[in-house]
Amino acid sequence: MPGKRRSRAAAPMAVEDELLLLQSQALAEEEAAKTKRELLTRFLKDKLAKEEQSSTLNLHKLNLQWRKGLRKAKAKELRQDVEILSQTFARVMDCKDSSLVTDLEEAEEQHARALRSHLHNIDRLLQLQRCRLTCLEEGYGAQLEALKMEFEAERYGEG
Repeated sequence: MPGKRRSRAAAPMAVEDELLLLQSQALAEEEAAKTKRELLTRFLKDKLAKEEQSSTLNLHKLNLQWRKGLRKAKAKELRQDVEILSQTFARVMDCKDSSLVTDLEEAEEQHARALRSHLHNIDRLLQLQRCRLTCLEEGYGAQLEALKMEFEAERYGEG
Protein backbone atom coordinates (compact mmCIF):
# COMPACT_ATOMS: atom_id res chain seq x y z
CA MET A 1 0.00 0.00 0.00
CA PRO A 2 2.71 2.26 0.38
CA GLY A 3 3.05 2.25 -3.43
CA LYS A 4 -0.50 3.32 -3.82
CA ARG A 5 -0.01 6.11 -1.45
CA ARG A 6 2.77 7.30 -3.50
CA SER A 7 0.67 7.28 -6.58
CA ARG A 8 -2.07 9.06 -4.71
CA ALA A 9 0.42 11.42 -3.23
CA ALA A 10 2.12 11.68 -6.58
CA ALA A 11 -1.15 12.42 -8.23
CA PRO A 12 -1.92 15.43 -6.06
CA MET A 13 1.67 16.49 -6.47
CA ALA A 14 1.42 16.21 -10.20
CA VAL A 15 -1.84 18.15 -10.18
CA GLU A 16 -0.21 20.79 -8.03
CA ASP A 17 2.80 20.87 -10.31
CA GLU A 18 0.53 21.00 -13.26
CA LEU A 19 -1.41 23.84 -11.62
CA LEU A 20 1.81 25.65 -10.84
CA LEU A 21 3.00 25.06 -14.35
CA LEU A 22 -0.29 26.36 -15.76
CA GLN A 23 -0.15 29.35 -13.43
CA SER A 24 3.43 30.12 -14.41
CA GLN A 25 2.51 29.67 -18.08
CA ALA A 26 -0.50 31.98 -17.63
CA LEU A 27 1.72 34.45 -15.82
CA ALA A 28 4.31 34.23 -18.59
CA GLU A 29 1.59 34.66 -21.23
CA GLU A 30 0.19 37.62 -19.31
CA GLU A 31 3.68 39.15 -19.06
CA ALA A 32 4.22 38.53 -22.77
CA ALA A 33 0.83 40.08 -23.55
CA LYS A 34 1.63 43.04 -21.30
CA THR A 35 5.04 43.50 -22.96
CA LYS A 36 3.37 43.17 -26.37
CA ARG A 37 0.75 45.78 -25.38
CA GLU A 38 3.48 48.10 -24.13
CA LEU A 39 5.47 47.66 -27.34
CA LEU A 40 2.32 48.21 -29.39
CA THR A 41 1.42 51.29 -27.31
CA ARG A 42 4.95 52.69 -27.69
CA PHE A 43 4.89 51.94 -31.42
CA LEU A 44 1.51 53.66 -31.83
CA LYS A 45 2.65 56.66 -29.76
CA ASP A 46 5.78 56.98 -31.89
CA LYS A 47 3.71 56.63 -35.04
CA LEU A 48 1.26 59.27 -33.74
CA ALA A 49 4.13 61.65 -32.90
CA LYS A 50 5.60 61.14 -36.39
CA GLU A 51 2.17 61.72 -37.95
CA GLU A 52 1.73 64.89 -35.90
CA GLN A 53 5.16 66.12 -37.01
CA SER A 54 4.37 65.27 -40.61
CA SER A 55 0.99 66.92 -40.28
CA THR A 56 2.55 70.07 -38.79
CA LEU A 57 5.23 70.15 -41.49
CA ASN A 58 2.68 69.60 -44.26
CA LEU A 59 0.41 72.27 -42.80
CA HIS A 60 3.37 74.66 -42.73
CA LYS A 61 4.20 73.81 -46.35
CA LEU A 62 0.57 74.24 -47.32
CA ASN A 63 0.42 77.64 -45.60
CA LEU A 64 3.61 78.71 -47.38
CA GLN A 65 2.19 77.68 -50.75
CA TRP A 66 -1.11 79.42 -49.99
CA ARG A 67 0.65 82.62 -48.96
CA LYS A 68 2.85 82.43 -52.04
CA GLY A 69 -0.26 82.19 -54.21
CA LEU A 70 -1.92 85.05 -52.35
CA ARG A 71 1.22 87.20 -52.68
CA LYS A 72 1.36 86.48 -56.38
CA ALA A 73 -2.30 87.43 -56.84
CA LYS A 74 -1.89 90.58 -54.72
CA ALA A 75 1.25 91.59 -56.62
CA LYS A 76 -0.61 91.20 -59.93
CA GLU A 77 -3.50 93.26 -58.58
CA LEU A 78 -1.15 95.96 -57.31
CA ARG A 79 0.68 96.09 -60.65
CA GLN A 80 -2.66 96.61 -62.41
CA ASP A 81 -3.57 99.35 -59.92
CA VAL A 82 -0.21 101.04 -60.46
CA GLU A 83 -0.68 100.88 -64.25
CA ILE A 84 -4.17 102.41 -63.96
CA LEU A 85 -2.92 105.12 -61.60
CA SER A 86 0.01 105.82 -63.89
CA GLN A 87 -2.29 106.28 -66.88
CA THR A 88 -4.64 108.46 -64.85
CA PHE A 89 -1.70 110.54 -63.65
CA ALA A 90 -0.45 110.94 -67.23
CA ARG A 91 -3.91 112.14 -68.36
CA VAL A 92 -4.17 114.60 -65.48
CA MET A 93 -0.68 115.90 -66.21
CA ASP A 94 -1.56 116.35 -69.91
CA CYS A 95 -4.72 118.26 -68.94
CA LYS A 96 -2.77 120.41 -66.48
CA ASP A 97 -0.05 121.05 -69.08
CA SER A 98 -2.58 122.17 -71.67
CA SER A 99 -4.37 124.27 -69.06
CA LEU A 100 -1.09 125.86 -67.98
CA VAL A 101 -0.12 126.53 -71.60
CA THR A 102 -3.49 128.21 -72.16
CA ASP A 103 -3.11 130.21 -68.93
CA LEU A 104 0.43 131.20 -69.92
CA GLU A 105 -0.70 132.34 -73.37
CA GLU A 106 -3.52 134.36 -71.80
CA ALA A 107 -1.11 135.88 -69.28
CA GLU A 108 1.37 136.77 -72.02
CA GLU A 109 -1.42 138.34 -74.08
CA GLN A 110 -2.62 140.30 -71.06
CA HIS A 111 0.95 141.41 -70.35
CA ALA A 112 1.37 142.53 -73.96
CA ARG A 113 -1.91 144.52 -73.76
CA ALA A 114 -0.84 146.10 -70.49
CA LEU A 115 2.59 146.94 -71.96
CA ARG A 116 1.01 148.47 -75.07
CA SER A 117 -1.37 150.48 -72.92
CA HIS A 118 1.48 151.61 -70.67
CA LEU A 119 3.64 152.58 -73.65
CA HIS A 120 0.68 154.45 -75.19
CA ASN A 121 0.16 156.33 -71.91
CA ILE A 122 3.89 157.10 -71.70
CA ASP A 123 3.80 158.40 -75.29
CA ARG A 124 0.81 160.62 -74.45
CA LEU A 125 2.57 161.88 -71.31
CA LEU A 126 5.71 162.60 -73.33
CA GLN A 127 3.65 164.43 -75.95
CA LEU A 128 1.86 166.38 -73.23
CA GLN A 129 5.19 167.17 -71.56
CA ARG A 130 6.66 168.32 -74.89
CA CYS A 131 3.63 170.53 -75.51
CA ARG A 132 3.96 171.96 -72.04
CA LEU A 133 7.69 172.46 -72.49
CA THR A 134 7.07 174.16 -75.85
CA CYS A 135 4.48 176.43 -74.27
CA LEU A 136 6.85 177.24 -71.41
CA GLU A 137 9.71 177.90 -73.86
CA GLU A 138 7.44 180.16 -75.92
CA GLY A 139 6.29 181.94 -72.76
CA TYR A 140 9.89 182.26 -71.61
CA GLY A 141 10.92 183.52 -75.03
CA ALA A 142 8.05 186.03 -75.04
CA GLN A 143 8.87 187.21 -71.51
CA LEU A 144 12.54 187.43 -72.43
CA GLU A 145 11.69 189.52 -75.50
CA ALA A 146 9.42 191.70 -73.42
CA LEU A 147 12.13 192.19 -70.81
CA LYS A 148 14.72 192.90 -73.51
CA MET A 149 12.44 195.49 -75.07
CA GLU A 150 11.71 197.02 -71.72
CA PHE A 151 15.41 197.01 -70.90
CA GLU A 152 16.22 198.52 -74.29
CA ALA A 153 13.51 201.09 -73.87
CA GLU A 154 14.82 202.09 -70.46
CA ARG A 155 18.37 202.19 -71.71
CA TYR A 156 17.57 204.36 -74.70
CA GLY A 157 15.15 206.43 -72.71
CA GLU A 158 17.76 207.39 -70.15
CA GLY A 159 20.49 207.95 -72.41
